[in-house]
Amino acid sequence: MLDKMFTPESLEEAWVILKEEMLFALWETTYVTVLATAFAILLGLPLGILLVAGEKDGVLPLPKGVMHVLNVVINLLRSVPFLILMILVFPLTRLIVGTSVGTTASIVPLVIAAFPFVARLVESSLRELNPNIIEMAQSMGASPMQIIVKVMLPESIPSLISNFTIAITTILGYTAMSGIIGGGGLGKIAINYGYYRYKYLVMLIAVIILIVLVQVFQSVGTKLAVKLDRRVKR
Repeated sequence: MLDKMFTPESLEEAWVILKEEMLFALWETTYVTVLATAFAILLGLPLGILLVAGEKDGVLPLPKGVMHVLNVVINLLRSVPFLILMILVFPLTRLIVGTSVGTTASIVPLVIAAFPFVARLVESSLRELNPNIIEMAQSMGASPMQIIVKVMLPESIPSLISNFTIAITTILGYTAMSGIIGGGGLGKIAINYGYYRYKYLVMLIAVIILIVLVQVFQSVGTKLAVKLDRRVKR
């Protein structure tokens, strides 16, 4: 395989594909990843807050049954493998987008797979808070919503950003798998050329670009988390 990967014909063919398709595939992957992450955070953030604030000793206690159902639903969605989930949500994807295949259509299963994960990450960040800070806010007469918005979330921003960075890199990996069901982007390039046509050099280039994207997202997220961390001495 290696001896055929770097032949002049393979190199020329890979260069043509790189010029004609790879840049657009890179845009599709970035577009889907960022948009799916935004929607996943939009859904997962309030759920993660409820998982902590809604506990018996939380700032906004919810009925035990509600908390149990919430945890069960999140755990169930997290336990379904992404490839199976993509197929299961075909009807919902078709209802929302109008089609079950394509770049935009892949956002729906990505969000459904990611928002329970984001909820658990938010829960983890909020549980790292010093309980004395919350108790102090309560003693000053702050309402539950004020505690959540003005104390819990601001104090957890560095940890939240770090966890959101984990989420976006995970979703980026999911986008590659979505190429199996017709999703666009680098995953489609890797599968169509590397798996179906045995053009392994093209697949290798797509994988390298995905790795670079992960490093970019991770570096930006890490620097932003450090910059916003009040505990870091500048």
